[in-house]
Order: sequence, then C-alpha cells, then structure tokens
Amino acid sequence: VSPATIQRDISELTRKKLIQKVHGGVAALPENSAPTPLASGDSNFSSRISRETEKKTVIAEHAVQEIADGDIIFLDSSTTALHLAQKIQKLNLPMLTLITNSIHIIQEFCVFPPHFMLIGLGGNYNSQLNSLLGKTTVAELEKFRIGKAFVSAVGASNQTLTTYHEDHSVFLQKVLEISSRRYLLLDSTKLDKAGLFPFATTKDFDHIFCDQPI
Repeated sequence: VSPATIQRDISELTRKKLIQKVHGGVAALPENSAPTPLASGDSNFSSRISRETEKKTVIAEHAVQEIADGDIIFLDSSTTALHLAQKIQKLNLPMLTLITNSIHIIQEFCVFPPHFMLIGLGGNYNSQLNSLLGKTTVAELEKFRIGKAFVSAVGASNQTLTTYHEDHSVFLQKVLEISSRRYLLLDSTKLDKAGLFPFATTKDFDHIFCDQPI
C-alpha cells in the first residue's frame, strides 16, 4: 500500500481510539481505554461512521464515477459523503476543487492529491454532525457556484428528505440552490424514515445513489 493509505488508516484508527500514536510508530491502547458505546443514537457522528459501511461503500463507488477533471464539487458532512471523499482521494485527475463544511473531510485533505483544491467553509461547529453550520456558513456558500453537489439525508419518506437540525436544513437548501447538478447519497436504512426538518424532495435531484433500487 502507499504511504498515504497507511497515514489515512492510522489517523482513522487513532480517531476511533483503537490505537495510540507513539514516537516512531503506533501501539495498542490499554484495555481499560477501549471506547464505550455511544448513547446519542443516529445524531452522533462518531457512532454513525462505522454503520452500514458496505452499503455506503457501494454508493461511493458508483457516485465517484460522476466526478470528472475540472469539476467543482460539494460534499456534505454525512458519513456517506466521507466514504465518497475517500474514493476521490484515489482519483487520477489533473484538477478538482472540493468545497465542504465537513470537519472530517477537511482533516483528511492532507492525503488527497496535492494539486486538488480545498475550500473549507467556516461557521459554528456542530459536534453531532462534525460540521460547520449557521449564518456564516450560508453566507460563505453564497460566494460560490457548485458544479456537482453530493448530499445525504437522515431519511426519505414520501419523497421528502429530512434532517434533525434546522441549521442543517437551511444550509442544504442553499447548497442545492447554487448547484448545477445534484446527487443524493442515501443508503437503504434511511428509506421510509423521517427527521424533523425537510430540506428537499427526491425530485430535486438529478440522480439518486442507493445500495438498492428505490
């Protein structure tokens, strides 16, 4: 494997508190340092990141085929978009611009091809989504025009897409408004489920990527 792959995997294992970095390498954590299950449910990013990984991988493998040289793309702060970001890291493209409000994707950008451009949006930190949101984020977003936006949802019910956070809903509405093409990343566990705040319908998207026909 490449050094970039090793670095990315070590960072991920360290973030999950499965190993610890030491001088010159890594080491196992003491048994009493093992992470405990999180109780905050679907709203907690750390608890969601390891769920339905096979489904999210399938979605990411199909979605990455839509990305071409010179694209200006947006990735949201969903764990499915993170899987897509990891596929983008391996693309052999002369030019790509990535806009995101995802803290995790921003932190991983050091292992992307060095000639790719990152625009990280500012704003208020939301620990449950591990992202930046709020009026500042929307104001920064308004400065740009996005070619292709890839976003997810808490659930899809009767063609309506929802999230648990009002700021997130407002933000995603703006993303879709300024994007030329819109792609929905939705694993099958989200079907027939709903959050509190609607932000779009399935008809608002040019293509829907799911691990099963919908």
